[in-house]
Amino acid sequence: MRLLVATDAWHPQVNGVVRSLEHMVAAGRRRGHDPVMLTPLDFASVPLPGYPEIRLSLVTARGVAARFPRLAPTHVHIATEGPIGLATRRVCLAQGRPFTTSYHTRFPEYLAARLPVPERWSYAWLRRFHGAASGTMVSTPSLERDLAGRGFTRLMRWTRGVDTDLFRPRDGEAPPARLAGLPRPFFLFVGRLAVEKNVEAFLRLDLPGTKLVVGDGPDRARLAGIDPTVRFLGTLTGEALAQVYAASDVFVFPSLTDTFGIVLLEALASGLPVAAYPVTGPLDVVGGTTVGILDPDLGAAARAALTIPREACRAEALRHTWTASADQFYGNIEAAHAEGSPARRGRRLGLLRALPGEATAPMPRVGEG
Repeated sequence: MRLLVATDAWHPQVNGVVRSLEHMVAAGRRRGHDPVMLTPLDFASVPLPGYPEIRLSLVTARGVAARFPRLAPTHVHIATEGPIGLATRRVCLAQGRPFTTSYHTRFPEYLAARLPVPERWSYAWLRRFHGAASGTMVSTPSLERDLAGRGFTRLMRWTRGVDTDLFRPRDGEAPPARLAGLPRPFFLFVGRLAVEKNVEAFLRLDLPGTKLVVGDGPDRARLAGIDPTVRFLGTLTGEALAQVYAASDVFVFPSLTDTFGIVLLEALASGLPVAAYPVTGPLDVVGGTTVGILDPDLGAAARAALTIPREACRAEALRHTWTASADQFYGNIEAAHAEGSPARRGRRLGLLRALPGEATAPMPRVGEG
C-alpha cells in the first residue's frame, strides 16, 4: 500500500493529531507499507489568525493534482478538513478515487466559541465533507454515537495509543529541577492554551499544592493573570514532558470538547490518575475504570483522584498500544477502499453534491494552467 496522508496538521505543531499521524506513518513502514505525506510543509502558507503556530496552506486542487503522478498513491487518507484536505478531496472526487477521512476536532463547538456561527451550520458542512468518503474514522464510541445522530455515515473506529516506554512511572527519580521547591501535591494540565480547552476552569479551582500548566497558545497571557501561583512551564516534549508527568500527582483535563485526549493516556502511563468532566473523551478513556474521577465538580474530582493507586493507572494504560491503533487504522483503509468510493457511486446515480463553490468536473491535466 502506498498511502497518501493529506493533513493540515503537521510539524512544527504539537498536538494529538500530529502525534497520531506520526505513529501511523511509522507503523505503516514497519508493516511494509509506503506512507507519504502531503502537509503544509509542501506549500506556501500563512499563519492562522490567533494561532500563529498553525499554518494555513495556500493550496489549490490543481496544485495537489500536479503532485499525484509523483506521489503515485494506491490509497488516500484525508486527515483534516483544512485547505489541504479540501483540495485533496476535490482531486479524489474528480478522479473517482476512493478515500477515507478522520474526524479529530469538534470545529463546530470551537467556531461557535469565537464567532456567532450556529453549530448546526458547521455540522452540515462537515457532514457533506465526510459524506463523500468511503469511511470516516472516529476515536471513541461516544463520538461515533454523537456523529451518527447528526447524520454522519460510514463511521469506523480508530482508537489511539501511548508510548509506554517514554511515559512511565519514575519512582526513585528526583523531580525535575523546574519543580524544585514547589508545594505538593502537583495538579497538572497539558495542552494548548486556547479557549476551547477550558483551561480557565482548571486555574480557578481551589486546590492544595501547585497547579502546573504545560503548553502554549493564544490564551496564555490572559490565563497567566488568573492565578499568580500557577506555574506555567511552556511547551515541553519528549523526556522533559515525561518527567513532569511522572513527578505530578493528578492530571486535570478540563476540556468539554476534545474528541479523545491522547494526554489522558500519557498521564495514565506515567502513573497519574485523571480528573475530568463526564464528557466525550474522558468517558471513553477512563469511564468505567478505577483510574479517574469524572464529576461535573472538577475540583471535587481532582481532590478525590489523589487517592487512586498509581499502579492501577499504569496497568490501564498498558491496554492502549499504538500497535492496536495501527491495526485499526490500516484495516479501516483497506476495508473502505475495497468498498470503493461512495462519491463515485453517487455520481453514477446523479446524486453527488459538491461543497459550496466546489466543482466536480475533471481536473485539468498536469501542466495545464
